[in-house]
Amino acid sequence: MSDLALRIDHLSKSYRISHAQHGQKIGRYKTLREDLLALPRDLWSAIRGRNGTEHETIWALRDISFEIKQGEVLGIIGRNGAGKSTLLKILSRITEPTEGRAEVYGRIGSLLEVGTGFHPELTGRENIFLNGAVLGMRRNEIARKFDEIVAFAEVEKFIDTPVKFYSSGMYVRLAFAVAAHLEPEILLVDEVLAVGDAAFQKKCLGRMGDVAKEGRTVLFVSHSMGSIQRLCNRAMLLNDGSVMMDGPVGKTIQEYLLMGMERAGERIWTDIDKAPGDDVVRVRAIRVTNQYGQVCSSFDVRDPVRIELEYWVLSEGYPLLVQLIVSNAMGQRLFNVKDNLDSPWSMDIPRPTGLYRTVCEIPGDFLNEGELFISYGIDTLAPIQLPVHATEWNILSFSVSDRMDPGGVRGNFSFAWGLEGVRPRFHVTVERKPLEEPDVNAD
Repeated sequence: MSDLALRIDHLSKSYRISHAQHGQKIGRYKTLREDLLALPRDLWSAIRGRNGTEHETIWALRDISFEIKQGEVLGIIGRNGAGKSTLLKILSRITEPTEGRAEVYGRIGSLLEVGTGFHPELTGRENIFLNGAVLGMRRNEIARKFDEIVAFAEVEKFIDTPVKFYSSGMYVRLAFAVAAHLEPEILLVDEVLAVGDAAFQKKCLGRMGDVAKEGRTVLFVSHSMGSIQRLCNRAMLLNDGSVMMDGPVGKTIQEYLLMGMERAGERIWTDIDKAPGDDVVRVRAIRVTNQYGQVCSSFDVRDPVRIELEYWVLSEGYPLLVQLIVSNAMGQRLFNVKDNLDSPWSMDIPRPTGLYRTVCEIPGDFLNEGELFISYGIDTLAPIQLPVHATEWNILSFSVSDRMDPGGVRGNFSFAWGLEGVRPRFHVTVERKPLEEPDVNAD
């Protein structure tokens, strides 16, 4: 008996889009008189094959082939528009492929959008039975799992309320509970867990882990690299509708994070109107330098690293909070540094207008080997809410390496150090103490 759950064979999906030709006006509705006057011209253009509209074929997926074995948890990652959701919709039979085929060995449960398959006028109870029937479950099978589904979704008080009155969080909790508890052999999950709070996301990841341990197959689309790393035993990177990489989770995530990123060590915006930010703050530059102020993109573990963020403060009266965040190749945030503790304008003191520079100095013998990524955020420090003025994730990267020589932390230790993002060098002493003779006369 084959152990395959899915076989994708040269799968492609195209869409035909239309847009106006050069010079054609768009964005304005015509009057009835204008339409009637233009009718003869439009008919003649249609006969000649030119109706003022150009058509273009867009390939959402292009010649994808791969196999998934039963019990595998495959993480699918990629930028927006890479084809991730299109692939899951084809596997869910929501849309048909243009070319190729997908062979599915088992029953599929899918959660592609919040409340997929729910009828807004029906209650939560009715939608559980309706959605279960759509998934191919018998009524007694749904009834057996009903209490567990409701408890997982935490909507006991509202189970007999029409779901049109549910919040987005209640919607996604119930939708995920139905998809995860109706025992599909294959579970497809798109990036919908971001709607739920942190506790529910943790519960969902735990449930998907349980599904995988039961020998069922999970396809998990997410932009959370931490969730991909914790849950999946294999990852596939899609780019422009094609498979760019398919293999170990760590290497695939690192390839994804490095996509399109130039390790130049510096980004500068000379035009203030085009710089990231708003009417309060605009970013001028962000860079990584060595201890001498020289822009660098690679360091030895013993070298200090400086991260500099320059920004214009354009409006008075804002107590600002600047954060610099360092993450590893797994997408895990290692640490973030805030400048509201040491600066003269700390806590609730507004910063006057002008050009500022926030500098974070990371000492040598602190970071581990590998590729590291820098993000930043500039907010208003307020007691109730935190308005964000400028933020960008993974805008710069730099590498840290360790030479194996007696002067380094590694010394002659040639084995893998581990995946920790930091590897500080502490002062450690070793003493040889004299051997104490046992007291033979002791009771």
